[in-house]
Amino acid sequence: MRNQFPADMSRRRFIESVAKAWFGVNLLQAAGNAVAAPPPKPAKATNVIYLYMRGGISHIDTFDPKPGREEMAGVQTIETSVPGVQVSEWFPRMARQMHHVTLVRSMTSTQGVHERGNYYAHTSYFQTPTITHPALGAWVLKQRGSDNALLPGNILINGSPQHPGSGYMESHFAPLPIVDPEAGLQNSRLPNGSTAMDFRRRTQLVELLSGGFRSTTPHRFAAAYDKVHAQAVELMKSKDLAAFDISQENEATRAAYGDSTFGRGCLLARRLVEHGVRYIEVEDNQNWDTHNDQIESMQRMTPSADQAIAALISDLHQRGLLESTLVVMATEFGRSPQLSTVTAGRNHHPAVFTWWAAGGGIKGGYVYGKSDDAAERVAENPVNMPDFNASVAHAVGIDVAKVEHSPSGRPFTVADNGQVIHDLFA
Repeated sequence: MRNQFPADMSRRRFIESVAKAWFGVNLLQAAGNAVAAPPPKPAKATNVIYLYMRGGISHIDTFDPKPGREEMAGVQTIETSVPGVQVSEWFPRMARQMHHVTLVRSMTSTQGVHERGNYYAHTSYFQTPTITHPALGAWVLKQRGSDNALLPGNILINGSPQHPGSGYMESHFAPLPIVDPEAGLQNSRLPNGSTAMDFRRRTQLVELLSGGFRSTTPHRFAAAYDKVHAQAVELMKSKDLAAFDISQENEATRAAYGDSTFGRGCLLARRLVEHGVRYIEVEDNQNWDTHNDQIESMQRMTPSADQAIAALISDLHQRGLLESTLVVMATEFGRSPQLSTVTAGRNHHPAVFTWWAAGGGIKGGYVYGKSDDAAERVAENPVNMPDFNASVAHAVGIDVAKVEHSPSGRPFTVADNGQVIHDLFA
């Protein structure tokens, strides 16, 4: 059973949680004081842009600052577009977009190692040697399909090799990797000197050579490969390839997102949403693993991240797309509030950290949960990764209780029985 009990949980809450987990009851209900569950809010999001800050971005230096505390190491806080909500001085552009955002300042995890934290964030399951679970994007594509039949419905921009992809699901649910958003979808056009007739002849030859294998090996992964190949061929002939070409944007728009790889990835994500791509993940590959020289590292990395994310939210809003597009910022864990006296950096800290969401039916200008005064522990409303991911799945209309089976017959749900946080929704 997943660990759901933070260290500071009261005895009463602990007993209630155990009773609920094992018997499906609440002590208040058992006493005759039934508490009605909040009615589910209807799904509003048709698309997801999942911004992943690889390495474990510091919460105290970004979206959960503690004004005047020694742990801030001199970093100042600034007001935002939401009265009473402050962020770090390093996010001035995002401060002006905070009325679109719900901050979840009470995220907590037990996974303090990068690979395991990354896996847990993407799949909601603990990493094991016996099975690879699908990432959230694969679930969304499988259960919701794609709005554009010619474009892949799940795309990963700047992604790392650690991404779990489609896991045990068929390969056509895996994200299409875009290594360089400036270059777009590479190898999608005919080689120089090749004609359409050459390509058709080669395609027919492939069909001839693989037909015997398919007839004698009716395996689902072989069928999935055929499906991916057929989709790729259709895409090569489609005008929708233009979705991957950010050079078609005007200079002012490109400048707004910035010249970083992450900024170009966010711009590409917006274009893909406009073309009906269901799920896009953009990874900020600066590596927020700031074990050394925390202050200098953040001063170097935050300007491009702040510019790109704020531009994305503003651009989606101005184009009327934010209401139907859920933008999420996630990371594998936070950083320790205490600076190391040896390295001047912050260490891994899964006990509490911040994720946030904007658009797609999420409340704007809202803070859910709270860390303690030192940003070291959860003080109110702990949220684990399965709960947050279940909320994302719910936002796009997925039944979080629906069971899917792996090839071996094992039952799984989209977020490992994570509970939707209905308070996040408008």
